Amino acid sequence: MTSSPTPDALLGPADIRELAAALGVRPTKQRGQNFVIDANTVRRIVRTAQVRPDDVVVEVGPGLGSLTLALLEVADRVTAVEIDDVLAGALTATITARMPERADRFALVHSDAMHVTELPGPAPTALVANLPYNVAVPVLLHMLDTFPTIERTLVMVQAEVADRLAAPPGSKVYGVPSVKANWYAEVKRAGAIGRNVFWPAPNVDSGLVSLVRRSEPLKTTASKREVFAVVDAAFAQRRKTLRAALSGWAGSAAAAEEALVAAGVSPQARGESLTVEEFARIAEHKAKQHQEKEPA
Repeated sequence: MTSSPTPDALLGPADIRELAAALGVRPTKQRGQNFVIDANTVRRIVRTAQVRPDDVVVEVGPGLGSLTLALLEVADRVTAVEIDDVLAGALTATITARMPERADRFALVHSDAMHVTELPGPAPTALVANLPYNVAVPVLLHMLDTFPTIERTLVMVQAEVADRLAAPPGSKVYGVPSVKANWYAEVKRAGAIGRNVFWPAPNVDSGLVSLVRRSEPLKTTASKREVFAVVDAAFAQRRKTLRAALSGWAGSAAAAEEALVAAGVSPQARGESLTVEEFARIAEHKAKQHQEKEPA
């Protein structure tokens, strides 16, 4: 049986600065890098994510390895995806030095998460990450789409992005990220993170978002691409009624109205009042019409 990691295996503020100095690393705004320097925070993230001993966790943007080490304390395996050459080059050595008894449970993928289509080892069951703020939503959606075995996700993102992802229909910040995330999962806010646990301290607050994958995919005859096309069109002109906003997507305002009425949605409604199920019904109408027009 594997011995449990030593209590000081996690990285503290001095460890982070020492590692960064040795590597010549300065966190860059371009990549949205803010390193977590507080061991209690990473343990709290692992607890909130409900990481289990049998979980295969994928982490995006591990940086210097703060959260990676906390995940390795609990999970069966951890695969980290890191785009930065210097950070990727140093991570395995950090894991080996600080948690040698778990090093064989760690794998590194040196790549841009947006281009990752496969991961080494067993299929991931959970995604836990401190996502770079500038690419948080596209990376999250890409990972959920590419790896359907991910059942539970907990991401730390800018508070504003967390609010958007978890917003219900009718909320002022409900929009494209809210609907698309809801296509895959039940989404909710799972806590706030203060600025002082990061180096450098960001100018914005951070929030945790929990996503639990739908046990059954959304029941619709429309494809994800067809549904997302309606969502994008509806929010491209937020202030317009759906009859007007979807006129380009449908081919005309009259065709948009027909699709809306068929879906049981008021043509005078706006995108921010619709659930993902309603967007799917609108997409179904156009897909059905398209099939009817095709020659047998």
